[in-house]
Amino acid sequence: MEKPDYQDIINEYKEQVRTLKAQISELEDACKSKDAALKRSLQKLEYTAQDLDKANDEINAKKQSE
Repeated sequence: MEKPDYQDIINEYKEQVRTLKAQISELEDACKSKDAALKRSLQKLEYTAQDLDKANDEINAKKQSE
């Protein structure tokens, strides 16, 4: 191989590294967005469970008072 061929290979690898870094960044951003969405969903689920528990307690209290 000639010296310019090595430079072409090095430049190609550098471009591949830049592309992979960009893909990693996109995946990390997507993961952060997914984590945030999961956190919001979990909070909604917790609030719904609390509301359900409260409603069940009220129903049981009314049944006992009858």
